[in-house]
Amino acid sequence: MQPATSSTAEVLAEKIKSRTARVGIVGLGYVGLPLAVEFARAGFSVTGIDIQESKIAKLKRGESYVQDVPTESLRPLVETGKFSATTDFSAVADLDTINIAVPTPLRKTKDPDMSYIVSACQEIANHFGPGKLVILESTTYPGTTDELVLPMLERPGLKAGEQFFLCFSPERVDPGNPKFQTVNIPKVVGGITPACTRLGALFYSQALEKVVPVSSTSVAEMVKLLENTFRMINIGLVNEMALMCDRMGINVWEVIDAAATKPFGFMPFYPGPGLGGHCIPIDPFYLSWKTKQAGIEARFIDLAGYINGQMPHFVVDKIQNALNDHSKPLKGSHVHVLGVAYKRNIDDVRESPALDIILLLERRGARVTYSDPFVPSVRLDHHELTAEDALAMSSDADCVVVVTDHSDFDYAAIVQRAPLIVDTRNALKHHSSPKIVRL
Repeated sequence: MQPATSSTAEVLAEKIKSRTARVGIVGLGYVGLPLAVEFARAGFSVTGIDIQESKIAKLKRGESYVQDVPTESLRPLVETGKFSATTDFSAVADLDTINIAVPTPLRKTKDPDMSYIVSACQEIANHFGPGKLVILESTTYPGTTDELVLPMLERPGLKAGEQFFLCFSPERVDPGNPKFQTVNIPKVVGGITPACTRLGALFYSQALEKVVPVSSTSVAEMVKLLENTFRMINIGLVNEMALMCDRMGINVWEVIDAAATKPFGFMPFYPGPGLGGHCIPIDPFYLSWKTKQAGIEARFIDLAGYINGQMPHFVVDKIQNALNDHSKPLKGSHVHVLGVAYKRNIDDVRESPALDIILLLERRGARVTYSDPFVPSVRLDHHELTAEDALAMSSDADCVVVVTDHSDFDYAAIVQRAPLIVDTRNALKHHSSPKIVRL
Protein backbone atom coordinates (compact mmCIF):
# COMPACT_ATOMS: atom_id res chain seq x y z
CA MET A 1 0.00 0.00 0.00
CA GLN A 2 1.33 3.45 -0.93
CA PRO A 3 1.60 6.13 1.78
CA ALA A 4 -1.05 8.84 1.82
CA THR A 5 1.51 11.42 0.73
CA SER A 6 2.20 9.92 -2.68
CA SER A 7 -1.46 8.98 -3.14
CA THR A 8 -2.63 12.57 -2.68
CA ALA A 9 0.11 13.92 -4.92
CA GLU A 10 -0.53 11.29 -7.59
CA VAL A 11 -4.26 11.95 -7.69
CA LEU A 12 -3.66 15.67 -8.17
CA ALA A 13 -0.91 15.03 -10.72
CA GLU A 14 -3.27 12.85 -12.75
CA LYS A 15 -5.93 15.57 -12.70
CA ILE A 16 -3.38 18.12 -13.92
CA LYS A 17 -2.04 15.87 -16.70
CA SER A 18 -5.53 14.99 -17.90
CA ARG A 19 -6.55 18.69 -17.80
CA THR A 20 -9.47 17.84 -15.51
CA ALA A 21 -8.05 19.85 -12.60
CA ARG A 22 -10.22 22.86 -11.80
CA VAL A 23 -7.97 25.92 -11.87
CA GLY A 24 -8.53 29.03 -9.76
CA ILE A 25 -6.85 32.42 -10.11
CA VAL A 26 -7.23 34.89 -7.24
CA GLY A 27 -6.59 38.44 -8.43
CA LEU A 28 -7.53 39.24 -12.03
CA GLY A 29 -5.19 42.08 -12.88
CA TYR A 30 -2.40 42.32 -15.43
CA VAL A 31 -0.84 39.11 -14.02
CA GLY A 32 -3.84 36.99 -13.08
CA LEU A 33 -6.08 37.50 -16.11
CA PRO A 34 -3.45 36.59 -18.76
CA LEU A 35 -2.56 33.50 -16.70
CA ALA A 36 -6.22 32.50 -16.48
CA VAL A 37 -6.58 32.87 -20.24
CA GLU A 38 -3.54 30.67 -20.96
CA PHE A 39 -4.86 27.84 -18.78
CA ALA A 40 -8.33 28.12 -20.28
CA ARG A 41 -6.76 27.97 -23.76
CA ALA A 42 -4.89 24.85 -22.65
CA GLY A 43 -8.22 23.14 -21.97
CA PHE A 44 -8.64 23.65 -18.22
CA SER A 45 -11.80 24.90 -16.57
CA VAL A 46 -10.70 28.16 -14.95
CA THR A 47 -12.44 30.21 -12.26
CA GLY A 48 -11.22 33.75 -11.65
CA ILE A 49 -11.82 35.37 -8.28
CA ASP A 50 -11.54 39.10 -7.64
CA ILE A 51 -13.12 41.40 -5.06
CA GLN A 52 -13.76 44.21 -7.57
CA GLU A 53 -17.32 43.75 -8.79
CA SER A 54 -16.75 46.05 -11.79
CA LYS A 55 -14.04 43.70 -13.08
CA ILE A 56 -16.21 40.64 -12.63
CA ALA A 57 -19.13 42.29 -14.43
CA LYS A 58 -16.93 43.02 -17.45
CA LEU A 59 -15.46 39.53 -17.49
CA LYS A 60 -18.89 37.93 -17.38
CA ARG A 61 -19.71 39.90 -20.52
CA GLY A 62 -16.49 38.66 -22.09
CA GLU A 63 -14.90 42.11 -21.96
CA SER A 64 -11.21 42.52 -21.14
CA TYR A 65 -9.75 45.48 -19.26
CA VAL A 66 -6.15 44.22 -19.52
CA GLN A 67 -4.24 45.47 -22.55
CA ASP A 68 -2.40 42.18 -23.15
CA VAL A 69 -5.68 40.21 -23.21
CA PRO A 70 -7.76 41.21 -26.24
CA THR A 71 -11.52 40.97 -25.76
CA GLU A 72 -11.72 38.83 -28.90
CA SER A 73 -9.45 36.28 -27.19
CA LEU A 74 -11.33 36.33 -23.88
CA ARG A 75 -14.94 36.23 -25.09
CA PRO A 76 -14.88 32.73 -26.66
CA LEU A 77 -13.45 31.31 -23.43
CA VAL A 78 -16.31 32.86 -21.45
CA GLU A 79 -18.95 31.76 -23.97
CA THR A 80 -17.72 28.14 -23.96
CA GLY A 81 -17.55 28.07 -20.15
CA LYS A 82 -13.80 27.53 -20.02
CA PHE A 83 -13.41 30.73 -18.02
CA SER A 84 -15.78 32.14 -15.43
CA ALA A 85 -15.37 34.91 -12.87
CA THR A 86 -16.80 35.58 -9.43
CA THR A 87 -16.35 37.62 -6.26
CA ASP A 88 -17.37 34.62 -4.14
CA PHE A 89 -14.45 32.84 -2.46
CA SER A 90 -16.64 29.82 -1.69
CA ALA A 91 -15.67 28.72 -5.22
CA VAL A 92 -12.32 27.71 -3.67
CA ALA A 93 -13.93 24.57 -2.21
CA ASP A 94 -14.37 23.11 -5.71
CA LEU A 95 -10.92 24.06 -7.03
CA ASP A 96 -7.88 21.81 -7.37
CA THR A 97 -5.28 24.55 -7.97
CA ILE A 98 -5.25 28.14 -6.73
CA ASN A 99 -2.87 30.84 -7.98
CA ILE A 100 -2.69 34.01 -5.88
CA ALA A 101 -1.84 37.11 -7.94
CA VAL A 102 -2.89 40.04 -5.75
CA PRO A 103 -1.10 43.40 -5.38
CA THR A 104 1.82 43.85 -2.97
CA PRO A 105 2.44 47.61 -2.75
CA LEU A 106 4.84 49.46 -0.48
CA ARG A 107 3.68 51.50 2.46
CA LYS A 108 4.84 55.10 2.66
CA THR A 109 7.50 53.89 5.08
CA LYS A 110 8.95 51.67 2.26
CA ASP A 111 8.02 48.40 3.98
CA PRO A 112 5.89 45.76 2.21
CA ASP A 113 2.11 45.91 2.48
CA MET A 114 1.05 42.27 2.88
CA SER A 115 -2.62 43.05 3.54
CA TYR A 116 -3.81 41.84 0.11
CA ILE A 117 -2.01 38.51 0.49
CA VAL A 118 -3.26 38.08 4.06
CA SER A 119 -6.84 38.87 3.05
CA ALA A 120 -6.74 36.47 0.09
CA CYS A 121 -5.24 33.67 2.19
CA GLN A 122 -7.83 34.17 4.93
CA GLU A 123 -10.63 33.84 2.39
CA ILE A 124 -8.99 30.76 0.82
CA ALA A 125 -8.46 29.16 4.25
CA ASN A 126 -12.19 29.45 4.97
CA HIS A 127 -12.92 27.04 2.10
CA PHE A 128 -9.68 25.08 2.02
CA GLY A 129 -9.24 21.33 2.06
CA PRO A 130 -6.90 18.48 1.12
CA GLY A 131 -5.67 17.72 -2.38
CA LYS A 132 -5.13 21.30 -3.50
CA LEU A 133 -2.12 23.07 -4.99
CA VAL A 134 -1.64 26.72 -3.96
CA ILE A 135 0.88 28.93 -5.75
CA LEU A 136 1.66 32.48 -4.66
CA GLU A 137 2.70 34.73 -7.55
CA SER A 138 2.57 38.14 -5.87
CA THR A 139 6.04 39.70 -5.71
CA THR A 140 7.25 39.84 -2.14
CA TYR A 141 10.22 39.41 0.20
CA PRO A 142 12.07 36.09 0.64
CA GLY A 143 10.34 34.01 3.29
CA THR A 144 6.77 35.18 2.67
CA THR A 145 5.43 31.83 1.47
CA ASP A 146 6.96 29.90 4.38
CA GLU A 147 6.47 32.48 7.10
CA LEU A 148 3.13 34.07 6.16
CA VAL A 149 1.12 31.89 3.77
CA LEU A 150 1.98 28.42 5.10
CA PRO A 151 0.76 29.02 8.69
CA MET A 152 -2.54 30.39 7.34
CA LEU A 153 -3.28 27.21 5.37
CA GLU A 154 -1.67 24.45 7.44
CA ARG A 155 -3.61 22.86 10.27
CA PRO A 156 -3.86 19.45 11.99
CA GLY A 157 -4.46 16.84 9.32
CA LEU A 158 -3.59 19.30 6.56
CA LYS A 159 0.18 19.39 6.12
CA ALA A 160 2.02 21.02 3.21
CA GLY A 161 3.71 18.44 0.99
CA GLU A 162 1.35 15.71 2.18
CA GLN A 163 -2.33 16.70 2.18
CA PHE A 164 -1.87 19.92 0.18
CA PHE A 165 0.92 21.53 -1.83
CA LEU A 166 2.33 25.05 -1.68
CA CYS A 167 4.71 26.88 -4.04
CA PHE A 168 5.93 30.32 -5.01
CA SER A 169 6.32 31.35 -8.64
CA PRO A 170 7.31 34.94 -9.45
CA GLU A 171 5.29 36.71 -12.11
CA ARG A 172 7.41 38.01 -14.98
CA VAL A 173 4.81 39.90 -16.99
CA ASP A 174 6.07 42.77 -19.16
CA PRO A 175 2.92 44.72 -20.14
CA GLY A 176 2.83 45.77 -23.77
CA ASN A 177 5.68 43.48 -24.84
CA PRO A 178 4.58 41.86 -28.12
CA LYS A 179 7.43 39.32 -28.13
CA PHE A 180 7.38 37.97 -24.56
CA GLN A 181 4.05 37.28 -22.90
CA THR A 182 2.77 34.88 -20.25
CA VAL A 183 2.93 31.77 -22.45
CA ASN A 184 6.58 32.08 -23.56
CA ILE A 185 8.28 33.67 -20.54
CA PRO A 186 10.12 30.90 -18.60
CA LYS A 187 8.27 30.18 -15.34
CA VAL A 188 10.33 29.77 -12.18
CA VAL A 189 8.68 27.74 -9.41
CA GLY A 190 9.84 26.58 -5.98
CA GLY A 191 7.86 24.58 -3.42
CA ILE A 192 7.77 24.05 0.33
CA THR A 193 8.82 20.44 -0.31
CA PRO A 194 10.16 18.57 -3.37
CA ALA A 195 6.67 17.14 -3.93
CA CYS A 196 5.26 20.65 -3.99
CA THR A 197 7.87 21.76 -6.53
CA ARG A 198 7.17 18.77 -8.78
CA LEU A 199 3.44 19.46 -8.81
CA GLY A 200 3.95 23.19 -9.37
CA ALA A 201 6.27 22.50 -12.31
CA LEU A 202 3.84 19.92 -13.74
CA PHE A 203 0.98 22.39 -13.46
CA TYR A 204 2.70 25.23 -15.30
CA SER A 205 4.07 22.91 -17.98
CA GLN A 206 0.52 22.20 -19.14
CA ALA A 207 0.00 25.75 -20.39
CA LEU A 208 3.38 27.51 -20.55
CA GLU A 209 6.33 26.78 -22.84
CA LYS A 210 9.15 26.47 -20.28
CA VAL A 211 9.26 25.83 -16.53
CA VAL A 212 12.33 26.33 -14.31
CA PRO A 213 12.09 24.46 -10.98
CA VAL A 214 14.22 25.71 -8.08
CA SER A 215 14.96 24.19 -4.70
CA SER A 216 12.75 26.31 -2.43
CA THR A 217 10.15 29.05 -2.20
CA SER A 218 12.78 31.47 -0.88
CA VAL A 219 14.98 30.94 -3.94
CA ALA A 220 11.98 31.59 -6.20
CA GLU A 221 11.10 34.72 -4.23
CA MET A 222 14.67 35.99 -4.46
CA VAL A 223 14.81 35.38 -8.22
CA LYS A 224 12.22 38.06 -8.88
CA LEU A 225 13.92 40.54 -6.58
CA LEU A 226 17.31 39.95 -8.21
CA GLU A 227 15.83 40.51 -11.67
CA ASN A 228 14.21 43.82 -10.80
CA THR A 229 17.01 45.01 -8.52
CA PHE A 230 19.42 44.42 -11.39
CA ARG A 231 17.33 46.67 -13.62
CA MET A 232 16.73 49.30 -10.96
CA ILE A 233 20.42 49.65 -10.06
CA ASN A 234 21.57 49.78 -13.68
CA ILE A 235 18.93 52.38 -14.50
CA GLY A 236 20.10 54.33 -11.46
CA LEU A 237 23.67 54.11 -12.76
CA VAL A 238 22.77 55.38 -16.23
CA ASN A 239 20.58 58.13 -14.75
CA GLU A 240 23.58 59.28 -12.72
CA MET A 241 25.64 59.18 -15.92
CA ALA A 242 22.98 61.39 -17.53
CA LEU A 243 23.28 63.90 -14.68
CA MET A 244 27.08 63.96 -15.03
CA CYS A 245 26.98 64.24 -18.83
CA ASP A 246 24.47 67.08 -18.58
CA ARG A 247 26.80 69.01 -16.28
CA MET A 248 29.74 68.41 -18.65
CA GLY A 249 27.86 69.17 -21.86
CA ILE A 250 28.13 65.60 -23.20
CA ASN A 251 25.33 63.80 -25.10
CA VAL A 252 24.65 60.78 -22.88
CA TRP A 253 22.61 59.05 -25.60
CA GLU A 254 25.56 59.12 -27.99
CA VAL A 255 27.80 57.76 -25.23
CA ILE A 256 25.44 54.82 -24.60
CA ASP A 257 25.04 54.01 -28.30
CA ALA A 258 28.78 53.95 -28.78
CA ALA A 259 29.37 51.85 -25.66
CA ALA A 260 26.70 49.38 -26.83
CA THR A 261 28.85 48.49 -29.84
CA LYS A 262 31.10 46.51 -27.51
CA PRO A 263 30.12 42.85 -28.11
CA PHE A 264 30.91 41.69 -24.56
CA GLY A 265 30.92 43.00 -21.02
CA PHE A 266 28.34 45.75 -21.59
CA MET A 267 24.55 45.84 -21.65
CA PRO A 268 22.89 49.14 -22.60
CA PHE A 269 20.46 50.76 -20.17
CA TYR A 270 18.90 54.13 -20.89
CA PRO A 271 18.18 57.18 -18.71
CA GLY A 272 14.76 58.67 -18.37
CA PRO A 273 12.48 60.89 -16.30
CA GLY A 274 12.24 58.37 -13.46
CA LEU A 275 11.05 54.83 -12.75
CA GLY A 276 7.47 53.68 -13.13
CA GLY A 277 5.35 50.57 -13.03
CA HIS A 278 4.55 48.21 -10.19
CA CYS A 279 7.79 46.23 -10.21
CA ILE A 280 11.08 48.06 -10.69
CA PRO A 281 10.43 51.09 -8.41
CA ILE A 282 9.00 48.86 -5.67
CA ASP A 283 10.36 45.31 -5.62
CA PRO A 284 13.98 46.11 -4.63
CA PHE A 285 12.69 47.77 -1.47
CA TYR A 286 11.18 44.43 -0.35
CA LEU A 287 14.74 43.13 -0.38
CA SER A 288 16.12 46.24 1.30
CA TRP A 289 13.51 45.93 4.06
CA LYS A 290 14.20 42.22 4.56
CA THR A 291 17.98 42.59 4.66
CA LYS A 292 17.73 45.37 7.24
CA GLN A 293 15.97 42.85 9.49
CA ALA A 294 19.07 40.67 9.11
CA GLY A 295 21.34 43.60 9.97
CA ILE A 296 22.55 44.20 6.42
CA GLU A 297 22.30 47.51 4.58
CA ALA A 298 21.28 47.30 0.93
CA ARG A 299 23.39 50.28 -0.09
CA PHE A 300 23.17 49.85 -3.86
CA ILE A 301 19.35 49.66 -3.67
CA ASP A 302 19.02 52.71 -1.45
CA LEU A 303 21.42 54.79 -3.55
CA ALA A 304 19.82 53.80 -6.87
CA GLY A 305 16.39 54.51 -5.37
CA TYR A 306 17.51 57.99 -4.39
CA ILE A 307 18.99 58.78 -7.82
CA ASN A 308 15.96 57.47 -9.69
CA GLY A 309 13.67 59.36 -7.35
CA GLN A 310 15.47 62.62 -8.15
CA MET A 311 14.97 62.36 -11.92
CA PRO A 312 11.53 64.05 -12.01
CA HIS A 313 13.07 67.02 -10.17
CA PHE A 314 15.95 67.08 -12.67
CA VAL A 315 13.46 67.07 -15.57
CA VAL A 316 11.52 69.99 -14.10
CA ASP A 317 14.76 71.94 -13.60
CA LYS A 318 15.60 71.15 -17.21
CA ILE A 319 12.24 72.54 -18.35
CA GLN A 320 12.66 75.66 -16.23
CA ASN A 321 16.15 76.30 -17.58
CA ALA A 322 15.01 75.70 -21.17
CA LEU A 323 12.19 78.24 -20.76
CA ASN A 324 14.58 80.67 -19.14
CA ASP A 325 16.88 80.42 -22.16
CA HIS A 326 13.85 81.44 -24.24
CA SER A 327 13.21 84.44 -21.95
CA LYS A 328 10.16 82.87 -20.29
CA PRO A 329 9.54 82.03 -16.63
CA LEU A 330 8.16 78.63 -15.70
CA LYS A 331 5.47 80.29 -13.60
CA GLY A 332 2.55 81.09 -15.87
CA SER A 333 3.93 79.17 -18.84
CA HIS A 334 1.95 76.46 -20.60
CA VAL A 335 3.80 73.14 -20.45
CA HIS A 336 2.38 70.24 -22.44
CA VAL A 337 3.40 66.71 -21.41
CA LEU A 338 3.52 63.96 -24.03
CA GLY A 339 2.74 60.64 -22.37
CA VAL A 340 1.72 59.85 -18.78
CA ALA A 341 1.88 56.03 -18.84
CA TYR A 342 4.98 54.66 -17.13
CA LYS A 343 6.34 53.27 -20.40
CA ARG A 344 5.62 53.39 -24.11
CA ASN A 345 2.53 51.96 -25.76
CA ILE A 346 0.69 50.85 -22.61
CA ASP A 347 -2.11 52.35 -20.51
CA ASP A 348 -0.60 51.78 -17.05
CA VAL A 349 0.16 54.90 -14.97
CA ARG A 350 1.22 53.16 -11.74
CA GLU A 351 4.21 54.94 -10.19
CA SER A 352 4.63 56.88 -13.45
CA PRO A 353 7.23 59.66 -13.20
CA ALA A 354 4.96 61.76 -15.44
CA LEU A 355 2.58 62.24 -12.52
CA ASP A 356 5.39 63.55 -10.32
CA ILE A 357 6.60 65.84 -13.10
CA ILE A 358 3.12 67.30 -13.62
CA LEU A 359 2.65 67.96 -9.90
CA LEU A 360 6.10 69.55 -9.59
CA LEU A 361 5.38 71.80 -12.59
CA GLU A 362 2.04 72.83 -11.15
CA ARG A 363 3.63 73.63 -7.79
CA ARG A 364 6.05 75.96 -9.58
CA GLY A 365 3.14 77.77 -11.19
CA ALA A 366 3.03 76.23 -14.66
CA ARG A 367 -0.20 75.49 -16.50
CA VAL A 368 0.06 71.83 -17.46
CA THR A 369 -1.81 69.81 -20.08
CA TYR A 370 -1.04 66.36 -21.43
CA SER A 371 -1.61 63.98 -24.32
CA ASP A 372 -1.62 60.20 -24.17
CA PRO A 373 -3.36 57.93 -26.68
CA PHE A 374 -3.68 55.20 -24.03
CA VAL A 375 -4.73 57.27 -20.99
CA PRO A 376 -7.86 59.42 -21.55
CA SER A 377 -7.77 60.95 -18.06
CA VAL A 378 -5.54 60.89 -15.02
CA ARG A 379 -6.14 61.64 -11.34
CA LEU A 380 -3.57 63.88 -9.59
CA ASP A 381 -3.88 64.53 -5.88
CA HIS A 382 -7.11 66.51 -5.69
CA HIS A 383 -7.85 67.14 -9.36
CA GLU A 384 -8.18 65.35 -12.67
CA LEU A 385 -6.71 66.11 -16.07
CA THR A 386 -8.17 65.02 -19.41
CA ALA A 387 -6.01 64.17 -22.40
CA GLU A 388 -5.74 66.86 -25.09
CA ASP A 389 -4.85 66.70 -28.78
CA ALA A 390 -1.08 66.45 -29.10
CA LEU A 391 -0.68 68.56 -32.24
CA ALA A 392 -3.05 71.32 -31.14
CA MET A 393 -1.36 71.60 -27.75
CA SER A 394 2.12 71.55 -29.32
CA SER A 395 1.25 74.75 -31.16
CA ASP A 396 -0.29 76.34 -28.08
CA ALA A 397 2.27 75.37 -25.42
CA ASP A 398 5.36 77.31 -24.42
CA CYS A 399 7.19 74.02 -23.93
CA VAL A 400 6.42 70.41 -24.90
CA VAL A 401 7.97 67.65 -22.78
CA VAL A 402 8.36 64.09 -24.06
CA VAL A 403 7.94 61.97 -20.94
CA THR A 404 6.63 58.73 -22.45
CA ASP A 405 7.67 57.99 -26.02
CA HIS A 406 4.50 56.40 -27.40
CA SER A 407 4.89 55.39 -31.03
CA ASP A 408 1.50 56.95 -31.91
CA PHE A 409 2.82 60.50 -31.51
CA ASP A 410 3.62 62.34 -34.76
CA TYR A 411 7.02 63.58 -33.66
CA ALA A 412 7.90 65.27 -36.95
CA ALA A 413 4.74 67.38 -36.79
CA ILE A 414 5.30 68.13 -33.10
CA VAL A 415 8.87 69.33 -33.78
CA GLN A 416 7.54 71.56 -36.54
CA ARG A 417 4.81 73.11 -34.37
CA ALA A 418 6.30 73.34 -30.87
CA PRO A 419 8.40 76.41 -29.98
CA LEU A 420 10.46 74.41 -27.46
CA ILE A 421 10.79 70.68 -26.68
CA VAL A 422 12.43 68.90 -23.74
CA ASP A 423 13.00 65.26 -24.73
CA THR A 424 13.55 62.90 -21.78
CA ARG A 425 13.44 59.67 -23.85
CA ASN A 426 15.55 60.43 -26.91
CA ALA A 427 12.38 60.08 -28.97
CA LEU A 428 13.67 62.85 -31.25
CA LYS A 429 17.00 61.14 -31.88
CA HIS A 430 16.70 61.63 -35.64
CA HIS A 431 15.53 65.24 -35.41
CA SER A 432 17.98 68.12 -35.30
CA SER A 433 16.72 71.51 -34.17
CA PRO A 434 17.90 74.22 -31.75
CA LYS A 435 14.45 74.07 -30.15
CA ILE A 436 15.10 70.51 -28.87
CA VAL A 437 16.66 70.13 -25.40
CA ARG A 438 17.68 66.56 -24.60
CA LEU A 439 18.01 64.87 -21.22
